[in-house]
Amino acid sequence: MAHRLGRLRSRRGIPARPGRQRARGRLRAPGHAAGRGSRPRTPRAGRPAEHVGAVNANRRNAAHLVDGSLYVFRAWHSMPDEFHDADGHPANAVHGYTRFLCELLEKVRPERLAVAFDASLTSSFRNAIYPPYKANRELPPPDLERQFVLCREVTAALGIPVMIDHSYEADDLIGSALWNLRAHGVPGVIVSADKDFGQLLGEHDEQWDYARNLRWGPAGVHEKLGVHPHQVADYLALCGDAVDNIPGVPGIGAKTAAALLSHFGNLEALLERVDEVAFLRLRGAASCAAKLREHGEQALLYRRLTRIALDAPVPEGADALRRRRGDGSALQDLCERLRFGPLTRSRLSALAGGDADD
Repeated sequence: MAHRLGRLRSRRGIPARPGRQRARGRLRAPGHAAGRGSRPRTPRAGRPAEHVGAVNANRRNAAHLVDGSLYVFRAWHSMPDEFHDADGHPANAVHGYTRFLCELLEKVRPERLAVAFDASLTSSFRNAIYPPYKANRELPPPDLERQFVLCREVTAALGIPVMIDHSYEADDLIGSALWNLRAHGVPGVIVSADKDFGQLLGEHDEQWDYARNLRWGPAGVHEKLGVHPHQVADYLALCGDAVDNIPGVPGIGAKTAAALLSHFGNLEALLERVDEVAFLRLRGAASCAAKLREHGEQALLYRRLTRIALDAPVPEGADALRRRRGDGSALQDLCERLRFGPLTRSRLSALAGGDADD
């Protein structure tokens, strides 16, 4: 689950992920992007509406579920170090995150909205299942930890529900909220670039990479990864996810995983019919079959990590995530503490319906 707590990289770039073996035989997943780390394709004329660039006429009525930690990290890495709070502590991340949140609210004016944050790098239920989970990440520095708290305060002061839990990650909170809303006929828009969220998308849902202004639905998941939404957790269990320290099955890369799932449908069927793999028109098929026999149990374990939980504690009911009126007094206090400028104060005041700029 990309861009989570501890994914601290140099502001000058992120190192490339190690490559994996690719399948070059005839067994291929149609429309699969070139490798796990490939960028989303840009829209082309003639693409159906459900692909990248899709437009949802009922978007304002949809519940917007924001991957808050992602946008705090992006602000931390992209905003200059010139921003400080009243006590002299760095405030670049909270300034950048607040600008993002204001722009989102001004652009969409969603009726239902929530922002999910990760509480901890080490306390998720996945750490109990698999201790090496995310063990490759550095802990965020105190200056960033402090700003995460402030970002949550800004969000709440704007009347936006904040979702955070020490046992479940932000992905699980978003997935559980989406699942709950779907039962009430409310579509969802997941505001994040994280590929893991593809497994959540239903017919009327979409994912929005806000920074690139790219949107996609279930068909877009297949275009980007080569698998359907219900196969994404299996796909990640097979090819692994270096960001979360999930190794996957050795020798099986993104294209091979997509091709196997295209043929067998799911991980259980693949492992039950593993003897068939050696006879597929797939480069290294015999070796692939042997690896699956050897590491099949680990693949099932990894899927417990890659599958987003749908039973996390979240507000229930169709109206649970309706945005409330902002807290003008709290916003005014935050504006003073964070030394927001006149423009940001004015935007916050207008969005909250309060007096943040007094």
